[in-house]
Amino acid sequence: MSDSTRGVAALLLACTVWGLSPLYYALLKHVPAAEVLAYRSLWSLVFFVLILLAQGRLGLVRQAIAGRQVWLIGLAAVMIASNWFGFIFAIQAGHGMEASLGYYIFPLVAVILGWAIFDERLGRAQWVAVALAMLAVVGLTWGLGVPPWIALALAVTFGAYGVAKKQLDLGPVVSVTAEVVLLAPIAIGWLVFAGTQIGAGTWQTHALLALSGPLTASPLILFSYAARRVRMATVGVVQYINPTLQFGCAVLVFGEVFTRWHGIAFPLIWLALAIYSVAAIRQDRASRRVLSSAVISGTVVTKDSTLSPAKP
Repeated sequence: MSDSTRGVAALLLACTVWGLSPLYYALLKHVPAAEVLAYRSLWSLVFFVLILLAQGRLGLVRQAIAGRQVWLIGLAAVMIASNWFGFIFAIQAGHGMEASLGYYIFPLVAVILGWAIFDERLGRAQWVAVALAMLAVVGLTWGLGVPPWIALALAVTFGAYGVAKKQLDLGPVVSVTAEVVLLAPIAIGWLVFAGTQIGAGTWQTHALLALSGPLTASPLILFSYAARRVRMATVGVVQYINPTLQFGCAVLVFGEVFTRWHGIAFPLIWLALAIYSVAAIRQDRASRRVLSSAVISGTVVTKDSTLSPAKP
């Protein structure tokens, strides 16, 4: 099996775990969402610490928290905690379809944030995709009489998380470990002062909550492994497996109502993502052709060039 094939397999597995995670959180409906979030943060911390201890890299977390980037790590921690809470709440409240809509919208929100914050250029196809997504949200709001707040909150918090992560010079596992280190005191404080709804004898619930650690860490590690081995265009397309599976869980497993307004909004979102993905693939191929031409012609690539070597 080639390195690229292993990367695609890891990416598919990561997106599948994320996409089927509603089935897991549905088993914890009897536990308040804030409490599930607290346990998820603490068990994720345990799992990440064990991984970094085995790799001999735990000291990197201490350096990160003691460094100047701690405020960015704190911002990332707040955003990912908000995103986790929103998703858990959505599943428990029977809004899994809206959660999937949020993760469908996220790539387009990320495009807008990149344009607004990092002055990234948007092509015509990207603007068309963003316009279609906005039309879908407006149509859904008009039809249902209320904006899809959960979807918008999930898309915006995950987008803001991406903005913070883009400015962090840390590996994904080290970064997330530092984030849950900062969240741990809040999680412990919540469990101590707000109390717990879980009885001491309900070992099945505690076992499920402990599973949230590897369920959070494993797909992230797989995704990081894949991102180093496959093209970003491939990553962008394959990641839509995640909200698609979430959508399937909501409609086929949980029996959530799919109204005619959803029947209008979701196809618009899918069309927007198709346009966006095709444009991203074409841009990726064009970049690879330029890079290949530069290598063949013996062009020297410097730090200040627009073409930069990929990090190992």
